[in-house]
Amino acid sequence: MSRFDWPVLMAAGIRGLGLRPEEFWRLTPAELRLMLGEGGQGAPMRRAGLDALLAAYPDKETGDG
Repeated sequence: MSRFDWPVLMAAGIRGLGLRPEEFWRLTPAELRLMLGEGGQGAPMRRAGLDALLAAYPDKETGDG
């Protein structure tokens, strides 16, 4: 089991990224890693992937238009 180095993580998030303490504590470890440039090494989304997401989750019409 790995432990978090809280002083280093807090310095990176609060001083380095300019987060307010409440913003820092609301982040998940995965979100903090992504913001610090760690992780997210997957391939960028291509147009076909975006089209698939748009088809799966279309914008809802409210009828107020």
